[in-house]
Amino acid sequence: MFCVNCGNQIRDDQNFCVSCGSPVKRAPVSAPEPVTAPPQPPAPVQAAPAVYAAPPPKPEPAVESSGGKCSWCGGIIARGQTSCPRCGAALSMPEEISKSGWAQLPGRKDMAKLQFGNSFCQIEGAYVPVADMKLAPEDSVYFTHHVLLWKDPQINITTMSMRGGWKRLFSGLPLIMTQAQGPGHIAFSKDDPGELIPVPLQAGAAIDVREHMFLVATGNVQYDWLNTGVWFTTQNGDDSETHYPIGMLMDRFSAPSAPGLLLLHAGGNIFVRELRQGEAILIKPKALVFKDPSVQMQLHFEHPNAGFSLWGGWGGRYLWLLLYGPGRVAIQSVFEPVEGEGGRITNSSYATRQQW
Repeated sequence: MFCVNCGNQIRDDQNFCVSCGSPVKRAPVSAPEPVTAPPQPPAPVQAAPAVYAAPPPKPEPAVESSGGKCSWCGGIIARGQTSCPRCGAALSMPEEISKSGWAQLPGRKDMAKLQFGNSFCQIEGAYVPVADMKLAPEDSVYFTHHVLLWKDPQINITTMSMRGGWKRLFSGLPLIMTQAQGPGHIAFSKDDPGELIPVPLQAGAAIDVREHMFLVATGNVQYDWLNTGVWFTTQNGDDSETHYPIGMLMDRFSAPSAPGLLLLHAGGNIFVRELRQGEAILIKPKALVFKDPSVQMQLHFEHPNAGFSLWGGWGGRYLWLLLYGPGRVAIQSVFEPVEGEGGRITNSSYATRQQW
C-alpha cells in the first residue's frame, strides 16, 4: 500500500509513514458478510390427498316387465320369462285375432309350468294333455273323481259334498267332489283329445262354465251352480219332453278373497272372443265352453223360407244360442248336435225368431 500524503510505500504492518510521518489511513475493514446459502426454492405444498367416496351402489333393478301383460290372463310378465307363470301361455307366440274377432287359445309348450301359491302345475302332452301338480303342504285342489290319473301315496284324498243333490243328480252333474291335500304329486286328465284351458281367477272374479268342462280347481276357488234358463219342449204324440241345449245347470267358479287357478278341458280347438256392450253373436249351443257372468244368453230360431218342400215347418230350422255382451265367450270346435232339435217344438224359454 502507499502513503496517501507523500506516496511512499508503506508496509502492511506500519501505522506511520517513515518518510513524512503521516498516519497510515487504511480503509475500514468491514465485517465479512455472512455467507448465506442460496435460497432454496419453496417446497411444493403437498395438497391433502383427495378422498374419493365410492359411488353409491346402484339399486338392484326391480323386476322389469316385458312391456305388457299376458294376452290370456292379464298377468305381468317378468323379463327373461318365456311363458306366463300363471297360465302357461308361450310369450314367443303373438296373439292372433281373426277378422271376425275370434282369438285362438294361446299356445302352450309341452311341460309348460304354472304357479299357484307355493305349488306348481305342469301341463304335459298336446293330444290328450295332463295336469301334473306338485302340491305344497298348505295347498289343496278339488276335482271330479274320474279325472284322477295318478298320485303319490302320501297325498290325502277326501270328499267334498255339494249342495242341491237331487237337482244335480237329475241334471247329470256330480253329487260330490274329491279333494286332495299336499304335500306331494298328483296328476289329472280328461281321457279325451282336446285342449287343457288354464283360467287364472283374480280376487273377486268369477266365470260360468258349461257342464262337463271342469277338470280341477285350487282349494281357494269357490264352486257354485246356477240354472241356465235355456230350454225347449218337444211333442211326439202324447209324449212331451223338455230339452236343455247347454244343460239345466252351469258351474260357476269364483275367487272371493284370493287369486286361484281353474283348469278346464274342451274338445278340438278353443277360440275366445270379447263382446262389447250390446254386441251379440250366435253359436251352436254345445260349442259353448265358458262365459263371463256379465254375458247374457237366450235361444234363437231361424227358419229358411223354402216354400213347399221338406225344408218347410219346424223341421227346417236352425237352433242357436244367442249371446250378448259385454264379456268374454269361449267356444270349442268339437260339439254335438242338440237333442230334440229337429222335433216339433211346443214351448221354450224366451227366444227370438227369424224367417229367411
